[in-house]
Amino acid sequence: MSGKASCRKAFADMLLTNAKQNKDIVMIALDSYASVSLDEYVEQLTEQYVELGIAEQNGIAVAAGLSKTGKNVFVCSPSSFLMARSYEQVKVDVAYNRSNVKVVGISAGVSYGPLGGTHTALHDLAGARALANLHIYVPSDAVQTAFITNHLTHAEGPAFLRLGRGDVYNVYEPDEAFETEKAKTVNLGNDACILACGEMVYPASMAAKVLQEKGLSVRVLDLFCLKPVDRDAIIRAAEETGAILTVEEHSVNGGLGELAAHILAEHCPVPMKIMGFPDEDIVIGKSMELFEHYGLTAENIAHEMLSLLEKKRG
Repeated sequence: MSGKASCRKAFADMLLTNAKQNKDIVMIALDSYASVSLDEYVEQLTEQYVELGIAEQNGIAVAAGLSKTGKNVFVCSPSSFLMARSYEQVKVDVAYNRSNVKVVGISAGVSYGPLGGTHTALHDLAGARALANLHIYVPSDAVQTAFITNHLTHAEGPAFLRLGRGDVYNVYEPDEAFETEKAKTVNLGNDACILACGEMVYPASMAAKVLQEKGLSVRVLDLFCLKPVDRDAIIRAAEETGAILTVEEHSVNGGLGELAAHILAEHCPVPMKIMGFPDEDIVIGKSMELFEHYGLTAENIAHEMLSLLEKKRG
């Protein structure tokens, strides 16, 4: 693992490659194609592109309509708007009607941190999880983003793809293999387990290395598919390690942590800690500044795991 790459660019490149081969793939932008890195797509596939301007609700409705004509539609815009302003349309037009629409929320989490609470998207996973029929994907790096995008260009039915904005650290090698609805093991270990998704997978993996230097063997699972989630992997991790810490770039309400807590409460209760953004107005700052401020760093993840292991030992 080394270097950084853009998930947005990986998405755009794979979408363009597959759309050239399949004329039924259509991309809808909402004054956002440049933000999604879709400049080349717009230049090369004009007939497979619709621009609707700043009109998120209309964008989702048009996407659903196009899907009923046999199109596989990708509608792209910042997640803070797609999964808030047009939530009703995602709920009814896409999820309820099982439309072949892929809702692509970019600049999610605190990617737009300097712009404040109007632009942060710490609610989107909670909202998406509450909608039946909607698959949810949160890739951790560009390699995984390309894999998921390729899958979605061939898949039928509604999905939500959540991407950040800046370049992210590479978690996987270019030839890494994934199973669409299976958690990916990033680090092996049996003393405890960290469940992570999205941009938090890399610091979770780094935290496991910090703990390894202290003689601890910590498993890290990348839950890039949150719905349908790999319940078996979560339960098995709890049974085999006895302690679970979750970390996500999302509110502590309604995201990965509460999903895991629900599963474990029913099947295998163990000492657990949820790390994410607290239930309060978030301070303004760049994403890395906010990760530091709220303790979403490798060092602090390791610190929280040590505290959790103290509870495990009783």
